Amino acid sequence: MSSSLTAARITPPSSSASIHTADGWTSRTWLLLVVLCGALFLDGLDISMVGVALPSIGADLGMSAATLQWIVSGYVLGYGGLLLLGGRAADLLGKRSVFLVAVTVFGIASVVSAMLSSPEAIVALRFVKGVAAAFTVPAGLSIITTTFAEGPARNKALSIYTVVGASGFSLGLVFGGVLTELGWRATFLLPGPVSLLLVVVGWRVIPTSARSLTRLADFDLFGAVSSTGALLLFVVAVVEAPTRGWTSAPVLSVFAASAVLAVAFVATELRHPTPLIRLGILRSAHLVHANVAGAIMAGGYFAFQFLVTLYLQNSLGWSPLTMALGFLPAGLLVVASSTRIDRVLARVRTQVLIAVGMGSFLVAYVLFLRVDPELGYAALLLPTMLLLGVGFALTFPSINAQATSGVADHEQGLASGLVNTSVQIGGAVVLAVVSAILVNASASEGPAQVGELMPGMLTGLQVIAVFTAFGVAASVATLFLRAPVQVESDVEAEILA
Repeated sequence: MSSSLTAARITPPSSSASIHTADGWTSRTWLLLVVLCGALFLDGLDISMVGVALPSIGADLGMSAATLQWIVSGYVLGYGGLLLLGGRAADLLGKRSVFLVAVTVFGIASVVSAMLSSPEAIVALRFVKGVAAAFTVPAGLSIITTTFAEGPARNKALSIYTVVGASGFSLGLVFGGVLTELGWRATFLLPGPVSLLLVVVGWRVIPTSARSLTRLADFDLFGAVSSTGALLLFVVAVVEAPTRGWTSAPVLSVFAASAVLAVAFVATELRHPTPLIRLGILRSAHLVHANVAGAIMAGGYFAFQFLVTLYLQNSLGWSPLTMALGFLPAGLLVVASSTRIDRVLARVRTQVLIAVGMGSFLVAYVLFLRVDPELGYAALLLPTMLLLGVGFALTFPSINAQATSGVADHEQGLASGLVNTSVQIGGAVVLAVVSAILVNASASEGPAQVGELMPGMLTGLQVIAVFTAFGVAASVATLFLRAPVQVESDVEAEILA
């Protein structure tokens, strides 16, 4: 690592991205990957670390389960709601600038949030961090896809990048358990100084890229606001429905407002000269499949982690560290696969890997439906964790590789932003549904008792399993599709016609 840092000091950032092949990667190339992977690792780490700390946060600040889920949902809505804008910003403003500014904001927000005690202020800062991540992730992924030549080099870089991201999400449980023993504020603080260190190193090694924004009108701000507003209102309606009633006037009004904003978003994208989503890109069935699979993968797991974290700590009395160690096998499997998954991607179709990975998630959730306080770790949680590890190792890198395959360089930011949007929105929506189920069951059956299943727990698990089963069916159906081809822009399609 010291030689890599030395190389970074004496070599200024290049004026344009160079295309690296699979052979002959320099120390600077590896250090570039460390910076990009580090930012993605922190994103996954942050989500899962805070998830472990939720029971402690709730006990300290007097927050209910319905309020606690907003600490997660606030982050993923800021993340998912603005990822499309983040991807577009990377294309228009320059990938390097967007990446470095966003990581800086992420780091500062981490430090400030660790000092807060107001639930509302914490949720607001979580939203800000999610927004920062929304610009970091697509910029980082598009830096990779435009720096490494398509084929073995890009597959190798993408496999390392995405597996590190999955490792951050998995290993964040362990970090969260350790840090929560010291105090839940430590889980908020950790990403701060690490992010700022990545900015310092990244300024040295990330190649510059051209910016193509010529006027403010090229920036689809209304599209960003309308899409984020639609998603936020939809989640609010789902969370409030169990207490107010699904057919109550307030809930129906929020659903209607969400639908109006969604329609306005689509209308804007159809006529805007530089939309957040060029709808023509959705002609690719493989890209659509990657997005659907990403949404289902994240939705099921976000909700599962939330539910099981509350159960193990509040009902069974596990400490945060014990719970984190219980989740460790999944993270270890993902880490162990990181050096070999690029070889698998080179030999096996991504549709096959996604189908097998989604099947692994489904079996994991179905096995956990046997949940009983009398069942030991080896009989219940361990098999589920091993299967979740296999699911992440196969599905996460395959989804990212499939989503960006055949997409022109100038739309890599859009493609990567789109798939990451799907991942985060899927997580927010299914988490909101499961949280609503728990709140509704607790209101009708009473609070959870120590040593017993939480009210609504089995129903929540069944929803997660059914949702994942749909993902398996969709993935199997795509096995009969042809290999992806270059996705043409609307202008290119007109010229060819």
